[in-house]
Amino acid sequence: MPEFSQERAPIHEALENFKKMRIVPFDVPGHKRGLSNRELTEFLGKSCLTVDVNSMKPLDNLCHPVGIIKEAQMLAAEAFGAAKAFFMVGGTSSSVLAMILSVCKRGSKIILPRNVHRSVISALILSGANPVYINPQIDPQLGISLGMSIKDVKNTIESNRDAKAVFINNPTYYGICSNLKEITKIAHENNMLVLVDEAHGTHFYFGKNMPISAMKAGADMAAVSMHKSGGSLTQSSILICGDKINSNYLRQIINLTQTTSASYLLLASLDISRRNLALHGEDIFEKVKNMAEYARLEINLIGDYIAYSRELINNDCIFDFDITKLSINTLNLGLAGIEVYSTLRDEYDIQIELGDIGNILAYLSVGDNHKNIERLISALAEIRRRYKKDRRGMLKYEYLSPTVALSPQEAFYAEKESLKLNSGCIGKVCTELVMCYPPGIPILAPGEKITAEIIDYINYAKEKGCSLTGPESMDISRINVCKGE
Repeated sequence: MPEFSQERAPIHEALENFKKMRIVPFDVPGHKRGLSNRELTEFLGKSCLTVDVNSMKPLDNLCHPVGIIKEAQMLAAEAFGAAKAFFMVGGTSSSVLAMILSVCKRGSKIILPRNVHRSVISALILSGANPVYINPQIDPQLGISLGMSIKDVKNTIESNRDAKAVFINNPTYYGICSNLKEITKIAHENNMLVLVDEAHGTHFYFGKNMPISAMKAGADMAAVSMHKSGGSLTQSSILICGDKINSNYLRQIINLTQTTSASYLLLASLDISRRNLALHGEDIFEKVKNMAEYARLEINLIGDYIAYSRELINNDCIFDFDITKLSINTLNLGLAGIEVYSTLRDEYDIQIELGDIGNILAYLSVGDNHKNIERLISALAEIRRRYKKDRRGMLKYEYLSPTVALSPQEAFYAEKESLKLNSGCIGKVCTELVMCYPPGIPILAPGEKITAEIIDYINYAKEKGCSLTGPESMDISRINVCKGE
């Protein structure tokens, strides 16, 4: 077998060799290959605990890879069509942090859609960068936020020529794709870098007839959640970049926030999953597409549900659609997405990815089968029969346009006071995040003004059972605001 081949998995191979050695462990972790914690070993398995090891010369070091991790990252870069790849063990959130921190400093401008993941706002707080938001357009029927309009991108760049970068979600949680290639072209013509949150787009690199990937579109950096559609363990991710990026500086930025005790379970899962996708990805995702298409057809036949797909494409803010996503609108049932989500879990033992104000998302992978798909379809049909009601009084949209008064960093570190979340907060500047998780897109971010609509939205989301997170107040009954504002 050639030394540099996608059939190889260097980290996996090294760990297999390590298991055969009779190394006496006088290092961490303290469970000593599982010998000191029988209950943990019985729960996770001896084969797992024996490779939960510390960095050492034969196994390389993620913070400064020169051996097997370096080889594994080179193979990943080749598989993804990138100049460099970095294995990330803090989830794609850590990849997003690294992208923005490597480009933006205090006072830098970055152009981005407002419907970003909370990790983007966290990066703005840490870096001190100033966001220039592009409010996404909204689908009036589905109530979901869409991609970035070319016209909006051009106008925003024209008004902010000193911006360092354009940040793009592609695809969105629901599968909506922007015109990534054209946005990248426009940004580069204006000397701006392009950063892509590709958390839900691992399969774009390996499937057939998929929306264009970030690297193929010419983007400079992309954060890829291998643990979502790529098959690796939860919390494992890959950050990839093009040849314009100083990868050595990027590695330094990564090491500012990434652990010095990287889990070899996560690293090995990235290595093995990359090999699997490189060798079999096209067949894997063809099966996933076929299952999603079948489920969409059957769910739409039930009535009232809208399982949407490429019929939404308008060649602008919906430039393409990820047909592996089984996104379903529930508003015509008179039920919020979160109500259908909770009913599926509580009454049918079906756990889907998310439910929000008007939609649910069932995440499909090669691990699914037609038996389980049929079970989901049957449950949705029964929920319609049992629980359908009048839709009057329901909120229509999952996105509210913000009014930005301060940068996220200024607001987050400002002198603050805690107020009851009621009409007395209207007009105040929020100093913390409030979001439904998943999807983790902030309803409020630090520096944004609180409005009556936002308070109504939060109360509605609480009433419907959404999982709200972010503020110091764990029951979301209070909110921190800038003192004296």
